[in-house]
Amino acid sequence: MTAMPRPNGEQSSLRHYLDRPQIGPTALRVLLGGRLRRLRQERGITRVQAGKEIRASDAKITRLERGQVGFKQRDVADLLTLYHVVDEAERADYVEMARQASLPGWWHRYNDVLESWFELHVGLEEAASLIRTYEVQFLPGLLQTPEYARVVTRLGYPDAPESKINRLVELRMERQRLLTRDGAPRLWAVVDEAVLRRPFGGPEVVRHQMEHLMEIAELPNVTLQIAPFSVGAMAAAGTPITILRFSEPDLPDKVYLENLTGAVYLDKQEEIDQYSLIMDRLVTEANPPQEAATYLESLIKQYS
Repeated sequence: MTAMPRPNGEQSSLRHYLDRPQIGPTALRVLLGGRLRRLRQERGITRVQAGKEIRASDAKITRLERGQVGFKQRDVADLLTLYHVVDEAERADYVEMARQASLPGWWHRYNDVLESWFELHVGLEEAASLIRTYEVQFLPGLLQTPEYARVVTRLGYPDAPESKINRLVELRMERQRLLTRDGAPRLWAVVDEAVLRRPFGGPEVVRHQMEHLMEIAELPNVTLQIAPFSVGAMAAAGTPITILRFSEPDLPDKVYLENLTGAVYLDKQEEIDQYSLIMDRLVTEANPPQEAATYLESLIKQYS
C-alpha cells in the first residue's frame, strides 16, 4: 500500500494538540473529525464507503466528521487504513487523539440533565478564545445569577421536578467559571433592551441580576452592550446567536443557534460570514459598552 503524501508539519501539528490537554475533549473531537474528513476527501472516498468500513451509516460519518459524536479508537484505525495512512507514528497520534477526545469533561457529571444537543456547545465553550452572543429573550447563561437562572430554567421545564431544576442551575453556574479562570475567553454580549425589561422573578431577582451584570461587566475580558428598541431592522436578529472562535487554526468558527427543543451548529464559511455580519451590525447599532452601567443603574433604581 502506498502511503498518502501529507502536508509538511501534519504529524507535528497533531502532537501539538495532544500536548495541550486544556483544549478539552470536545475540541479534540472536532479537530479529529475535521482531519479525518480532509483525509477522506483527499482520497476521493465517499461517506458511504467510509461508513461501510466501520459498519456505520453515512449519516454517522457526517456526525463524526462534525465532532457531534465521538470516535472509537478501532474505527479511527480502520479509517486510517482505508485512507492509506500507513506511517505508524502518525497513526498512533490519530488513535491517541481519539482516546483523549473520548475522555469525560467536567460537564459529564451533569449527564442526567444535560441535553445531548447542548453538550457540544458546553464543550466548545470551554475551548473558545472569543464568545460573541446576542440574546433577545433571556440574558446569556454565562451572565445569569442563580435566582434568575432558576426562574428562566423553570420556564423551559415547567413540569420538571425541583431536583432537575437544581441540577440545571448548578450546571449553568459551573459554566460561568470559565470567565474568571486562567486563560479565560473574551465574552462580547449584546443584549436586547426587551430582555432587561422583562421582570423575571420579581423586583428583587431583577435588581440582583442587574447588580451582577454591572459587576461582571467590569471584568477585562467581558464586554456588555445593550441593543435599544430603536436598533435598525437590518441589524436586529429574530433569534439568539452565539459565535464561538478558537485560537487553534484547525478549529473553524462555530455558529450556535438554539431553539426550544434543540440547536443548530453551523461551520460553513458562508454561514459564518452571514452571522458575523449580523453580529457586526448589532455591535455597531447597540449602545456603546460604556453606557451599559448607566442604563443598568436606572433599572436598579426602578426595582429598588
